[in-house]
Amino acid sequence: MAAVWQQVLAVDARYAAYRTPRWPQFRTQYVRRRSQLLREQAQGGALEGGTRRWYLRVRTRLLAQRYGALSEQSSCRAHSSSALRASRTTLDRMEDFEEDPRVARGHRRSLSRGSHPGVPRGAPDERPPGVVPTPLAEASRAMAGDTTLSENYAFAGVYHVFDQHTDSAVPKVQFAHDDRHLLACCSLDGTISVCRLAPGPPAVLRVLRGHGGGVADFAWSLSNDVLVSASLDGTLRLWAPADGRCIRRVPDPDGAALLCCAFQPLNNNLTVVGSARHMVRVVNISTGKAARGGAGRLPGRVLALCFDAPGRVLWAGDDRGSVSSFLCDPGTGRLTKASRVVVQAGGSITSLSARAWASREAPDPSLLVNACPDRLLLFRVVEEEGSGAPGLRLRRSFPTRHREQPLRSCFCPLMSFRQGACVVTGSEDACVHFFDVGRTARATVNTLQGHGGAVLAVAFNCDESLLASSDAAGTVIVWRRQHA
Repeated sequence: MAAVWQQVLAVDARYAAYRTPRWPQFRTQYVRRRSQLLREQAQGGALEGGTRRWYLRVRTRLLAQRYGALSEQSSCRAHSSSALRASRTTLDRMEDFEEDPRVARGHRRSLSRGSHPGVPRGAPDERPPGVVPTPLAEASRAMAGDTTLSENYAFAGVYHVFDQHTDSAVPKVQFAHDDRHLLACCSLDGTISVCRLAPGPPAVLRVLRGHGGGVADFAWSLSNDVLVSASLDGTLRLWAPADGRCIRRVPDPDGAALLCCAFQPLNNNLTVVGSARHMVRVVNISTGKAARGGAGRLPGRVLALCFDAPGRVLWAGDDRGSVSSFLCDPGTGRLTKASRVVVQAGGSITSLSARAWASREAPDPSLLVNACPDRLLLFRVVEEEGSGAPGLRLRRSFPTRHREQPLRSCFCPLMSFRQGACVVTGSEDACVHFFDVGRTARATVNTLQGHGGAVLAVAFNCDESLLASSDAAGTVIVWRRQHA
């Protein structure tokens, strides 16, 4: 697809959220069909380059008149870059990459400037905040439903309770990407459960067994066809969740317990793992070998990992209270140490979540951090003067009950479509807490009670209709949203 047609598709993808706000499945169909038509036009060479650019300008102007101007007034190239990244939940990834031999089979990369065949690799890396609807947009009002944040995060009650990991803590729970009803959770009993919530009654589809120690973390690949797990037995394992097979077992070179893991978002052939011996390593899951130059050392045990949305920056937290950043080459997995910030002296960092924007009112890259003891921190990601390395500026701090357990938190997935923003965290008081990022006082939006132990992890499905939470007693509760 020619570069101009990519820009046309990017603009259409941005405005697709405004066309049918109540029926997101139609947005997906529209963007897929639009992509197909534009590809055919580009291959046929129906229009000259100058005519295409004129068409792009006219179409952008007409869409702005109909739905409201985009939030940032930057170049068409910036519109293309941000919209393609922000629309990866609606674009058919396989449609654009199945013909690219550089992509490992079964592992699809999200759309990016560096990996798409139609975008020059030397183009400047412009990273605007993504889809941030204007207050006048009809879709924005429709998605919010003219309700407050408290009303948006009111829950009707428990949808289902899973207890297959009784008496063993469940340190993480996560829905599959772009899936409302496929859920996985790992346990310190050494297993991973894959559950289906619908259609039909909720059920455990299969239990993945093979680790000789507790499973501290896991991650879904972008296409949901592979799970990677990090275990206290010192091994990284790859699983096929469809049938429960263990595809590959990768031992840690130091024999250390593995505490966290994450897929490289632009190249799911690479997985990053953090160990109890202070090491961060990038592993090629096709070969089971460490990537050349893909290792870094932290001051303490590596407890948390996450990538930023473009997949260029890796954040790592340790048990010495520091957050380190690495620049990551998505093609080779090479890591370059960028910065280190002591967030909680004498404490530990148990969870990291990156977001391209905090809210419509604060369209800056953000990092959400669980810091022991007793703090949930929201940082704005900034570029350090002179070095160009990513730095952190504290934006908000929320009180939590956090003294011993490895608590996790998350952003709410659709917060860009409403005024304000909300974050959710587990807590050692056996509750799930919702906090409004914009409130200066009384930031608590909602509190869910029902667990019998410390709530370790929380996760939303893709449309916010369900929230899953897990605790130290081995129980997983799935909560149903009031307006689902």
